[in-house]
Amino acid sequence: MGKLIVDSIHGDIRLTDEERGVIDTASFQRLRSLKQLGMGQVTYPGATHTRFAHSIGVLGIMARVTDIAREALGLKDDQVKNIRLAGLLHDIGHYPYSHLMEVIDNVILTEDFVGSDPKTLDASKDKYQDHEEIGELIVTQQGDILAALGGEQRAKQIADLFRRNETADPQLSKLIHSSLDMDRLDYLIRDTKAAGVPYGQIDLNYLINSLRVSKSGVIGVERKAITALEHFALARFFMHKAVYFHKTTFGIEEACRQLLRRCKNAASHGVPISSREVREIVTGEALGTFTDAFVDRIIQNATADRDECIRSLAQSIQNRRTPKLVKQVVELGAEDGKGRLFKSECKHQLSELAARLGIHVGRFLYATTKPLAVEKRGGRLDVRAARDLESEERDELMKVFIGENDEPISLVDVPETLLHHLGSQRWFAHRLYIVDNGNPELVVRAREAVAKWDT
Repeated sequence: MGKLIVDSIHGDIRLTDEERGVIDTASFQRLRSLKQLGMGQVTYPGATHTRFAHSIGVLGIMARVTDIAREALGLKDDQVKNIRLAGLLHDIGHYPYSHLMEVIDNVILTEDFVGSDPKTLDASKDKYQDHEEIGELIVTQQGDILAALGGEQRAKQIADLFRRNETADPQLSKLIHSSLDMDRLDYLIRDTKAAGVPYGQIDLNYLINSLRVSKSGVIGVERKAITALEHFALARFFMHKAVYFHKTTFGIEEACRQLLRRCKNAASHGVPISSREVREIVTGEALGTFTDAFVDRIIQNATADRDECIRSLAQSIQNRRTPKLVKQVVELGAEDGKGRLFKSECKHQLSELAARLGIHVGRFLYATTKPLAVEKRGGRLDVRAARDLESEERDELMKVFIGENDEPISLVDVPETLLHHLGSQRWFAHRLYIVDNGNPELVVRAREAVAKWDT
């Protein structure tokens, strides 16, 4: 091993000369300019850590896991090298502000939400590629990465692993996209430390020391570590509720998503208008400029836009006058109708409310969080539903070795676990914000008007 990196989470991480060569490329160094938590530092000022540090951390965890898997699976040296590199490079394709910019084609502008047939809400026909596809483009087409990896064939092998392509080595792919995701193991601890909250403090060492790998390449933990594995699942759940879906962070990121979508529609302020433009950026010399600063410049330029909505959204973000939460309706488990009623009221009454307040309806932001669960399914799944579960989802269920079984079973299928009973429960929130830009009277009047929209 060559260079030693001291990481704030995992301590000493030793790099091979090849890994050091990859890290030293300009393409990889770009990750220093991508914040791991997007705009999370607005709520948690210390959360300014980067995709660069996270990627190094994933490599550190992957190194420990491959030490376990090497003996169990009889991995060859080249396989170990590839899986370590796939862990290192898994996030190289992230957009500025990470997932925020990546999903703007799915954004529904408020005026579309309140006035259009649902089939016409998404007018974008040329959607941006997801970050894993962008990662493959960078790894297989950027000259510095190709040189560091020794050519196109090797680069394609590594990209296949983190993209889960059918041509990937199946044993290695299972190690990367296992139930005990190395990506999550790092970001939960790193994010909780940076944000200054306790929710993601998992027992990493005990989990890793309890790992076993089956002959088919499936990762699980020994039965004695069930409590640590349940804690990991609950930590992920509470980190989403407290940090990733925090009302302030979620609000300002929704404002930015709506701003970028409007700028894309208007072909203004340098927002790429097509997947082709994105491809040209990430495969060319401009890749180094595709950082958080890329979006920051768009926001700054848009503060003087002639369009009221674009201008108001940009000023809200630029001046850190975050959109104010007007009302939130939370649902847990089976939908009780309140969320559906609130959405319907927003759809049919927001235009009239905006007119009464003297603002453009686009200054209201209606959005829902993704459904949040402690596991992809619960323990009470009938045979047909279990069969219909996507194979990828089955692979990602957390697994545990019971008795002398050669293959682990899903944690949710162990009757004495919390996840057996709670795994199928879903938490999600319907949220309505207003971009008030420092006018508290707007917030008060809006809250009074919508107070009973869920009853």
